[in-house]
Amino acid sequence: MTKLSHLDDQGRAKMVDVSDKGVTRRIAVARGAIHMRPATLSLILEDKIGKGDVFSVARVAGIMAAKKTSELIPMCHPLSITSVEIDLNPQDDPTRVEIEATVRVDGKTGVEMEAMTAVCVAGLTIYDMCKAVDREMSISEIRLVKKSGGKSGTFFRNE
Repeated sequence: MTKLSHLDDQGRAKMVDVSDKGVTRRIAVARGAIHMRPATLSLILEDKIGKGDVFSVARVAGIMAAKKTSELIPMCHPLSITSVEIDLNPQDDPTRVEIEATVRVDGKTGVEMEAMTAVCVAGLTIYDMCKAVDREMSISEIRLVKKSGGKSGTFFRNE
């Protein structure tokens, strides 16, 4: 089994020292979905949710979340993120909004956690804005689908 880099020799949690790592361009793409009733998706698309433009607010929330990831996940390094893109794609059968976050950085460590955090918070924001009409929404399928840069190279999830 591979040794976990976030544990010291005594098994205690630690932040990985990236001081000697080289700076490379790193990109991570994560996806997830928020499932909802068809009527809820219609209200979103018709801009009839009382709290405002759901997709615009969810995009901003996802961007903010990516930038705040190191404050939420204990062993994440604070990063100077260079780009965050949030795509929200409504789908039928089942009714849902597919959420995709792409995060970029020129740095010593990757942005996988930032991309997944962005997806989570964008989904939570959609839930928060629509919960008055649909408390049965569910956020699921959050996963890393691609990452590039760094020593470990490129990863693609087979979907």
